[in-house]
Order: sequence, then structure tokens, then C-alpha cells
Amino acid sequence: MKLWRIALAGAGVLLVTGGLWACAPREIPFAELRLDYGLPASRTFEPSPGVKVHYTDEGRRDGRVIVLVHGFAASVHAWRPWTERLSDTYRVIAIDLPGHGLTETPGGYRATLEGNRDLVEALAEHLKLERFILAGNSMGGAVSLSYALAHPERLDGLVLVCAAGWPGNGEARGGPPGAFALLGNDFGRFFLKLVNPRLVVPDGLRSAYHDKALVTETVIDRYTDLAMAEGHRDVLLTQRAQPEPPWTPMTFDGISTPTLVMVGEKDALIPPTNSRALADAIPGAYLVAYPEGGHLPMEQLPDQTVQHLEAFIAGLPKR
Repeated sequence: MKLWRIALAGAGVLLVTGGLWACAPREIPFAELRLDYGLPASRTFEPSPGVKVHYTDEGRRDGRVIVLVHGFAASVHAWRPWTERLSDTYRVIAIDLPGHGLTETPGGYRATLEGNRDLVEALAEHLKLERFILAGNSMGGAVSLSYALAHPERLDGLVLVCAAGWPGNGEARGGPPGAFALLGNDFGRFFLKLVNPRLVVPDGLRSAYHDKALVTETVIDRYTDLAMAEGHRDVLLTQRAQPEPPWTPMTFDGISTPTLVMVGEKDALIPPTNSRALADAIPGAYLVAYPEGGHLPMEQLPDQTVQHLEAFIAGLPKR
């Protein structure tokens, strides 16, 4: 009987795994994705062999420069509400990190927090940006924090939108829900590699946006398709988003850049207390809270967030 149970369990694993493989679609070539998700302002540069970084660059060439860094599984598209409202006054640049959007990477590429920070610097060098304002959402907030610590001489301002990066287990206490929780263990990552992202993307997006009306079929299609870009899942599921060595609360005392912290009080992915702690730890940081804001207030509340962003920029020293 024991042997029969083992045999049946093994058969069940094979059937389940086979079913998952069957529902996992092919990876989508970048040439195909560019047709659907490329933008008029899309550009690329190659900071290292095989790494072709996609970014957008638009707005006034004589305006103050704003560089935008998206969060996990997102892309430059997350910043379109800001870009559309800001480009009449500012030069607005957004980057797709490795494993995201339309950025291509070679096989075996491993993304790290410091590597993403260095890509922001490579973009600044490529575009010959002397100084700029850097804004990051979620994982992109941690990248922006790392950049502010490494390159304060480059920055006029730092904007953290529901940013990751606060040390400790705050993220674990506050979530993350749905598919994001699976990233925390080996079996979860194995599962996500096998299944069609469309099975898990909608729930993750509803948690992030808070306003469920924003989770349209178009948005679901975009997140799903870009997650299926060639090589993206390997990068997404192996990346290291934590700093080495780990940050402590005292780390942020070293940030000298004027800082604006935005937080959605209904953020279901990163506890709002983390953003408040960052604002308290960064000298002179200014905090703006949105009572009905979720994890993506720049998309959910674009007019309010842009108003606060422009007020912050107006108070920065003139260059």
C-alpha cells in the first residue's frame, strides 16, 4: 500500500506539473512587443554587451530633468500619467529596468539593486545629464534611495512613491498578497515560472491599484505580455532587490538630497508605516499622504500627485 501511495503521489505531481506547462504560453519576441508597447519617445542604449535598455525621453529640452524608475513587474508605462502632465514644463525620462518592459538582457543575467542603480547612472552618462530629480515607485524607490546614497552630486531632488527599502520585516507584516507572496520561497518561484502570468496578474494589480476600476483588460494584457518577454521571467524570479550590505535606519541619515515622500494610506503591498519611517529618517524629508491612495498613487491619483510634485520642485534651489 505504501508503494501505491508513493506511485499515486508521483503521478499526481507529474499531472499537475504537466498541466502547468501546458497553460504556460511561449515567450514573446521583443520585436512583437515593441509593435504593441513601444512609444513615440522610446529609445535604447547598450551599457554592456547584450543589455539593451529601453527608456523614454520627452518634454522640454530646456526644462528641469526628471528621471522616473518603476516598481516590480511594471514598466515605463506606469509613469505615463505623470509624463503626460509634466512634459510641457520638464524633460521627463523613464527607464525600463532589466526583466521589465522592453529592456533586453542576455541569458543568465542576474539583476541586483546595485546593478539597477548603476544602470540609472549609465543612463545619466549616456544622456549627459549633469543634474536631475530622481523619482522611484516601490522597488524603483529602493533603487532611487541607493542612487541618492551613491551619487548625491547628481541629484537636485529625490521623490519616493510608496518606496521599498525600509529595513526590517515591515513588508512581511503588511503583505504582499497574491502572486507577490510566491516570490518569497523556492516553490513559489518555481510555480510562477510554469504558469501563465494571466492567472496571477489580475489579483496582484487589484491589490496594487486599490481602485479596481483601473485594472482594465488593457492593463492586464500589458503586464501579462511584458512579463512573457524573452528572458524576463528568469530575471524577475532571480533578481536580488535587497541591498548588500543591508541598510539600517541610520543609513538614511546620509541622504543630503531634498526629498519628497509620497504614500498611499491604502497601500496593500508595502505598509504605509515604512514610508513614514523613511520620511522621519531622511533629514528634512517632506511627507505627503493620500488617504485613498494605493500602491500606485501616480497612476491612481495623477492630478494630486503631480500638484504636490510641482510644489516640491518649485521649492528646490535654482540651477
